[in-house]
Amino acid sequence: MAQGPALVCRLLASSVSVAHKAGKIIRDVMQKGDLGIIEKGENDLQTEADRSAQRCIVASFKNLYPKVNIVAEEVDKISQNLDVPADWLITDLDPKILDLECPKSLLDVTEDQVTIWVDPLDGTSEFTKGLIDHVTILIGVCVNDEAVAGVIYQPFWQNSGRALWGLVGSGVGGFELKEPPQTKKVYVTTRSHYDKAIETFIDGLKPCEVIRVGGAGNKVLYILEGKAHAYVYPSAGCKRWDTAAPEAVLRAAGGELTDVHGNKYSYSKENEKDPLNKYGVFATAPSYNHTEFMKLISDIQSKM
Repeated sequence: MAQGPALVCRLLASSVSVAHKAGKIIRDVMQKGDLGIIEKGENDLQTEADRSAQRCIVASFKNLYPKVNIVAEEVDKISQNLDVPADWLITDLDPKILDLECPKSLLDVTEDQVTIWVDPLDGTSEFTKGLIDHVTILIGVCVNDEAVAGVIYQPFWQNSGRALWGLVGSGVGGFELKEPPQTKKVYVTTRSHYDKAIETFIDGLKPCEVIRVGGAGNKVLYILEGKAHAYVYPSAGCKRWDTAAPEAVLRAAGGELTDVHGNKYSYSKENEKDPLNKYGVFATAPSYNHTEFMKLISDIQSKM
């Protein structure tokens, strides 16, 4: 009997379809005008769009893949309520993803090995300020402790949204991968958490240009679309749900994302209770040597 698409491919195909629906939910909330903002802490906001998009994403995955572990950013009772409208339960699988050749190392993955890390609206602070180009939906599919597939979804791209996806060992899609500038070094970093320490650190790299934007997903998009060589965030702050999907898409494209020591973060279910990326985030374009870049980072650290 013929075997259907591997679980990892089905999960990625579901991620693309679910992200499209969650993106529409976010656009609808924005159009309605009442964002329903809640302050979770200092510089940490949540809106109705965060809550509703998360409910759609989590309910859809729970319905299709009941044994898969899911870790999502929003933890209040409203976001955890999975009694959702029928049209929020997405069962479609993107056919282009199903046609992918799954890497041999991922063919036999089972649901209990998978953790899906979800940020239903990355860039909430920017969203509340109307900076909608910074906003993404992040769905990262992780096997054991490794990010292997992911979707970075831009809900406001050309007013209808687009899904950028990647499967490590297979490739990327939904966008055109571009090279960063050859004549100057450009780094992208945080917009809302920028401080003197981060400024001093980045100055040590002697960049030609520094771009400050919101959202981890958005920063990795700057790398993928050739607008920056590297994403530099030398501080704790990002969580696993911020980096799982971006790391998977970037690695599928040939880039890298690590901590300040050049180590990959673990995305196993055990990290749910402590999801903080304690040692910063450093990501590089496929054509920018990550090992050499991390040597520069180490030199800067030694001087500080």
